[in-house]
Amino acid sequence: MTLNIPEYYKEVSLRLNRVLDTVGLGEDIRWQKINIWIQTQKMQSVIFGDPRLLGSQVEATTTPRLQSDIDVIVPMSFTVIQNLESWVPENVNLLVVSDENTPPGYVKLQVVRHDLPLPIYNQYEDLFNVDRYDRSVLCNEFWKLNIAAEHHGPANTEVISNRLSIDTVFAARLHTWPYKASAWLTRNRCHNWPSQRTIDLIQQTGALLVPVGHKASPEEHLEWRLSISFGEKLLVWLFNSTQYKCYVLLKMINKSFITPVVGNDVLSSYHCKTCIFYLLENTPTTMWQPDNLLLCVEMCLRLLYTWTESKNCPNYFIPDENMFQCKVYGHVQGRLLDALSNLLNQEGRYLTKMSCDRIGLKLVRTCQSPFLELELETPDVGAVLGVSVYFQLFSAGHLVCDPIGFAWLLFSQEVALEVKAFLRKFYCSNIGSKLASISLSSESPDQRGLDIAHELLVLGSSSDVTSGKLKLAAFYLVLDNLDMCEGVLNEIRANYTYTILYPFHLYQPILEAKLNENLTVSEIISHCTSFPIAYEPLEEMKCIPKALIPEMFRTTGFEQDDPYISYTKNIARIDAKVYLHFMEFLCYYRQNKTSHKQAALDNIIFVIQHEPVQFEDTALNLLAYCLRLEGRIVNAHKVLLKSMKLKNGHNAAKWHISTFINAAFRFLRDGQC
Repeated sequence: MTLNIPEYYKEVSLRLNRVLDTVGLGEDIRWQKINIWIQTQKMQSVIFGDPRLLGSQVEATTTPRLQSDIDVIVPMSFTVIQNLESWVPENVNLLVVSDENTPPGYVKLQVVRHDLPLPIYNQYEDLFNVDRYDRSVLCNEFWKLNIAAEHHGPANTEVISNRLSIDTVFAARLHTWPYKASAWLTRNRCHNWPSQRTIDLIQQTGALLVPVGHKASPEEHLEWRLSISFGEKLLVWLFNSTQYKCYVLLKMINKSFITPVVGNDVLSSYHCKTCIFYLLENTPTTMWQPDNLLLCVEMCLRLLYTWTESKNCPNYFIPDENMFQCKVYGHVQGRLLDALSNLLNQEGRYLTKMSCDRIGLKLVRTCQSPFLELELETPDVGAVLGVSVYFQLFSAGHLVCDPIGFAWLLFSQEVALEVKAFLRKFYCSNIGSKLASISLSSESPDQRGLDIAHELLVLGSSSDVTSGKLKLAAFYLVLDNLDMCEGVLNEIRANYTYTILYPFHLYQPILEAKLNENLTVSEIISHCTSFPIAYEPLEEMKCIPKALIPEMFRTTGFEQDDPYISYTKNIARIDAKVYLHFMEFLCYYRQNKTSHKQAALDNIIFVIQHEPVQFEDTALNLLAYCLRLEGRIVNAHKVLLKSMKLKNGHNAAKWHISTFINAAFRFLRDGQC
């Protein structure tokens, strides 16, 4: 069928691209999200082995209002094989089997003897049953037996907040490519999508076997669904900007216009993803350009309409599997056809009515006036000050103790997108520092963990002028890599700014001046601001200078009954400028650079005496530590007494003083000996 393309499609497509950028679908934010999930997955692989994260959040194909879940895969401890030659002795081996009655896209898992590569027949146990061919196969409902949670299909759903939940899916891992999907590897692709290299990579990912059977099958409780989720994730990551936005737009359209008509369980985001995959195979790549975005969306809707007419949505990897079976039939089919037909007849005008992420309102504004800038595209002081308020909470310890609150900040519509991008970078530094501390805790440091921690710290080093880079410098210092440490410190000093967002109301005129210089929120945060540095007690203890360790023990159980308050008070917090000069002193002290070391010490004293310091007691304690290293014990003791006078309770100065006393007794004892 020939498409009659209205003339305005290209102009609307370009404006729609701009609008989608404002809700976090621009390429820069997209890849920031993906990189964070990649680093998180690397860190998980150190602990758990296999990749475990899937879904729209990991694909970065979601927006605040789509409210997509995080999917976590929990691999079962079975060895899944497709032939007996792959049998592994002494393991629980499960053989993938099927028959003429097994629906396409589903298999059964026959139990194999642990001592011989022979399948088991006619045996019943708690975990497996016998199918119609007398094969002893694993039942797909055993995982529910001891789990008290809300079940959505094969997933356990844990609600984190009203906008975020985690779906935990138990699955068996098949490390080889499933026989049932073998035709996908070699089928004809006239437009070379995906490329052969991508096909080879996807083949290596294998498949998951999810414990859910086909609803129309008499042996539903014995069947397992084949899911090539890791391959699908890779394909989505390889989408260009137009393909990516088209997919997210389809999900928005489904949520705004189709789901209210047909219900939640008919057309899913997976159907939309499958639709995109098939179109990409059968259309030239040159068509998927920004000025064709609306046309691409319309083509997807037409393909979904064709599938609905035939009541057949073929699985992308296993086309014989009809994903509309038991979903699209009778009156449901009629309502879905009406909804899709109504959208196609409007020729894109439905976009102006889309409420999801206020896409419709924003699009109307751009189309009414080509020169009218969207509200969210203009940085405002409130967005920057919002970060300041956030860091005041962090300084009080609420960030590190409230991951739910942090998740709300990342996924909330109310938090500006550029602010979220900054928070993700900052969180990378936090995770990297923790992982480094874990890797350094064992007798022999975990080099793989240190490498991943280094990647995370580098990724988070551009969060602001100082905090991320100072955590990276501390990492180098702990590893005794003094040249790299000095290089990072020199970079900070070269770009240091006196614009510190605390207390934030004092700096509003400065921020307004920066905005008048046409700097964006991201530029103000990453180039013109300095935030305090904080380390969590115990969790980051191996990745900090020794002088900061007493700051993690300021409060004891005897001083504070509430363990939460005790924990937050024990977070080691340092003003950025004090920490910068303190790190310089330690680096130069180890390098025996006397003049540089003295300059750093003088700078610490100057900052404490002449500039506003938020954590003055910590600053004085660090100064005393430096004086002690210089052999100026009396001066160090005076500084600690000043710190105690400034803040008598919950002050690490008492630990430093006790260290002095202990050293004095040892000196007297050794002298007497």
